[in-house]
Amino acid sequence: MTSADRTVVLDGGLSDALAERGHRLGGQLWTARLLQEAPGEIAAAHRTYFDAGAEVATTASYQASTEGFVHAGLSAVEAERAIQRSVTLAREVRDAVDAEDPRDRPRLVAASVGPYGAVLADGSEYRGRYGVPAAALRAFHADRLELLAAAGPDLLAVETVPDLDEAAVLVDLLADLHARTGLTAWFSYTVARGRTRAGQPLDEAFALVAGCPAVIAVGINCSDPAEVLPALEQVGATGKPGVVYPNRGSGWDAVEHRWIDEPQIDVTVARAWIDAGARFVGGCCQVGPADIAALAAVVHPAAP
Repeated sequence: MTSADRTVVLDGGLSDALAERGHRLGGQLWTARLLQEAPGEIAAAHRTYFDAGAEVATTASYQASTEGFVHAGLSAVEAERAIQRSVTLAREVRDAVDAEDPRDRPRLVAASVGPYGAVLADGSEYRGRYGVPAAALRAFHADRLELLAAAGPDLLAVETVPDLDEAAVLVDLLADLHARTGLTAWFSYTVARGRTRAGQPLDEAFALVAGCPAVIAVGINCSDPAEVLPALEQVGATGKPGVVYPNRGSGWDAVEHRWIDEPQIDVTVARAWIDAGARFVGGCCQVGPADIAALAAVVHPAAP
């Protein structure tokens, strides 16, 4: 998907682009709510990131699940269509941008596969260890992976994984999906103080993913930018390229559903990340289109 010597610029937080367009997001569906209510707004947000220089559109499926949509009043069939619509919207925007601005390097659609904790909407993705058996996690993820894969993304963005228990389930599912379809993924943990959010050593977390043929890049997301370089040092042992897209370093208030403070972000540190092996670089929560434009200028300074 990417050469060893070229870095791909990812997008930023989809919620940030939508917030700039006046949307107030919350509840268990988060950005996925707009897949039913205002799909054109999600398409516009993707377009904003492509216009800013992003080379990947990450779909609005992070917090989407069949169960979540059914709980919100949709039928099971409508729920499945909504999940797949996340990929269709991103593909349509990507194809329109490609038609207007053809180029040798492909623009990509990455189907977001958020953790089980995300659909609980209680901050569990920043703790892990949900207290559910592996079989329940497998059933939950298998359903979404099949739906997203059938919609035709270029790859999967398996992201914000908080612990090894969930990672082990996902790695098995990704390997099986890859064997059947050839679909690949990047795999990123959310971390704090050099460990997974559940407190496990990062070298163990990355080693778990290293042998999976479906995974083309390993790293972290939705973490403090200060966590990136130490994590990349350990990613190197996997032999895989790094993927990093931190947030601004804010804390998350799971009760009020809001980020605490908004520190400045220095996109020039991306050069150090690339030197350390990152080949997919972008932003997560509180990183918006203007930040991605600045990042793209750092990553590809010669680009128009």
